[in-house]
Amino acid sequence: MSKNLVVGAGFSGAVIAFLLAEKLNEKVTVIDKKEHIAGNCFDYRDANGIMIHKYGPHIFHTESEKVWKFLKQFTDFNTYMHKVYGIIDGIETHIPFNFNTLYDVFPHTLAKRLEEKLLAKFEYNSKVPILEFQKQDDDDLKFLANYIYEKIFLHYTTKQWGLNPDEIDSAVTARVPVYLSRDDRYFQDKYQGIPLEGYTKIFEKMLSHKNIKLKLKTDFKNINSSKYDRIFFTGSIDEFFNYDLGQLQYRSVNFKFETYNKPYYQSSVSVNYPCNYDFTRVHEYKYFLDDKSDKTVIAKEYSELFELGKNDRYYPIPNDKNTELYAKYLEKAQKLNNVYFLGRLGDYKYYNMDKAILRAIELFEKIFDIRLD
Repeated sequence: MSKNLVVGAGFSGAVIAFLLAEKLNEKVTVIDKKEHIAGNCFDYRDANGIMIHKYGPHIFHTESEKVWKFLKQFTDFNTYMHKVYGIIDGIETHIPFNFNTLYDVFPHTLAKRLEEKLLAKFEYNSKVPILEFQKQDDDDLKFLANYIYEKIFLHYTTKQWGLNPDEIDSAVTARVPVYLSRDDRYFQDKYQGIPLEGYTKIFEKMLSHKNIKLKLKTDFKNINSSKYDRIFFTGSIDEFFNYDLGQLQYRSVNFKFETYNKPYYQSSVSVNYPCNYDFTRVHEYKYFLDDKSDKTVIAKEYSELFELGKNDRYYPIPNDKNTELYAKYLEKAQKLNNVYFLGRLGDYKYYNMDKAILRAIELFEKIFDIRLD
């Protein structure tokens, strides 16, 4: 008989399940509504030999040596460092906006003048949130701020979130900075890469532990949870409580896959289209692991509102209404004995993969007073 029930086989659930099985030598049952493990990190090789990230591109990056060491038990990584390009006024250039972007989109003399003013005002290699960057009193820098806001931030953000930027929490808008550097990498973390065998293999190894029993295509509401000593719930917290206080809002994403009879479609993994088309980005997967094929597969990414029963939850929408509703659900959750919520849906928080893993590790350490190296 399992002592522990883990709901969800994404990173949050798989990590906590592995730690319970390995460190405590306890039986664990892991369930997931999907027909596969790995949650939104699920990937697979298609008929062309290309590793496809089914739910959008996942680039692993972290500053945490603890998380890196933990994952290295299950995989090796390549040295891929993510670079994102965007089409601005018909020019393919670097995103976030940096000094290289500056010289790509403006005449050299104007770019030079703007660069000198930026360096006089800001520290080199610093990141300035776009809404903060708009607070300029110099006419040239005001022009630049308005240009970046209009050409890169405004329309892309509206497409992605279905909201005007001033309706979105500053924690979200801060993820779209002006980067005063010539570093073209999207992430500057110490550890970066793509798992050499893909993400799904990591989950296969984690969940193949002798103490773990896995049940896919299994809904929590059909489980007799009373027979478990502990429940670790990585689904949406409002769903756990049958939405009795109302429904938390999420954005969802729809990926339209297309196959082309040519080696490559675009110049890199991700190209953003801030001002053109209905989709936000186009992803080309073969770049991740340098897959060799005469064909290529792309995915056009369309953002949409999450609708129950129609699509998947991706991004919590952090505004006052949702924050207040989540706080009420959290209050209910804290009254439960031995039920723990975690993950992007359980915590109603935007987590990168490394933060989801770290959250699961730290929750385990806190509950059982065990310090992992």
